[in-house]
Amino acid sequence: MPERHPGLYASPRKRAVTVELPSENTHSFRYLAAGDYWFNHDSADDGEGPNNRLHT
Repeated sequence: MPERHPGLYASPRKRAVTVELPSENTHSFRYLAAGDYWFNHDSADDGEGPNNRLHT
């Protein structure tokens, strides 16, 4: 299930958030920008359908 995390302002045009993830797992994620625009991270480990995957 998707979760929402409040972003902290790192600068006027950037936000940052820290999320603790269980180790030895694979996690799928995407980013949501204004206007319901979903996008992926360019340097993620790999993809799973429309999502990025991160291996911890």
